[in-house]
Amino acid sequence: MKYRKLGKTGLDVSILSFGASSLGSVFRETNEEEGRRTVHAAIDSGINYIDVSPYYGLTKAEAALGKAIREIPRDKFLLSTKAGRYGVDDFDFSKKRIVDSVEESLARLNTDYIDILYLHDIEFVSSDTILEEAIPTLQLLKEQGKIRFTGICGLPIQLFETVLPRAEVDAIISYCHYSLNDTALLGLLPLLESQNIGLVNASPLSMGLLSTRGTPEWHLASAELKATCKRAAEHCASKGQDIAKLAVQYSTASERIPTTLVSTANPDNIRNNALWTDEPMDEELLQEVLDILAPVHNQSWVSGRPEYNENIT
Repeated sequence: MKYRKLGKTGLDVSILSFGASSLGSVFRETNEEEGRRTVHAAIDSGINYIDVSPYYGLTKAEAALGKAIREIPRDKFLLSTKAGRYGVDDFDFSKKRIVDSVEESLARLNTDYIDILYLHDIEFVSSDTILEEAIPTLQLLKEQGKIRFTGICGLPIQLFETVLPRAEVDAIISYCHYSLNDTALLGLLPLLESQNIGLVNASPLSMGLLSTRGTPEWHLASAELKATCKRAAEHCASKGQDIAKLAVQYSTASERIPTTLVSTANPDNIRNNALWTDEPMDEELLQEVLDILAPVHNQSWVSGRPEYNENIT
């Protein structure tokens, strides 16, 4: 496993990191024992960064993760969680709720500090709320030692372009924007690098788009994007290859992308994902897949307030 610096945090993070949303049964029903074995397999594979949120499974993911990491020395992994989003339409970025949320997360996660706390999906609220109340609360928690570093996350690239010049944060999570079908994140790199902001890229499979199974019902991608991504996955399958392998390799290959989060509740899957990062990419297959995906390259979908989605058609 390779490791890279996460911006101004100075943390050395594995190029592949573990997203614990699957432990909350957000993709399929899971059990705690399966989740425990997956977390342990991730650590044993060299993965040292784990991300979760109280939103995933309505606290189920945090609770399951907390039981799993209780058995692992705390210096073996870096841990991030989030605050501000607690349900599909349940957002609260007030100071009191963030402070309470952190205490609740610390208890569920069986730890006394969080390495990075992100404000979760901030595109759904006004930037004034984030800048004037939520981010100052993160700074307070940092001063108190409850968290080591601060961050924000969301889907629209325009969100970060709008907020980051006005905010002081240590890291961001961007998802579905550095994968086989979408590399819009590259346009944000100059801003991130100029401020030395740590970057966590998430969902190299674009939340299930890059799969022969098709997407979950809740996925907001267009029919054209879904169909084209599925066709790319089926092309890989016809060659005896799993598009997941190509996707993980592609997303972790760039030196400018410190780490990429993948989520699974299957220990064999996380072991395979980790092994793939050390294997060479099939460059011929990669080009074939990129050609299939070219008509939908950088297509995304609306998430949150209109001012963050002005370029989404």
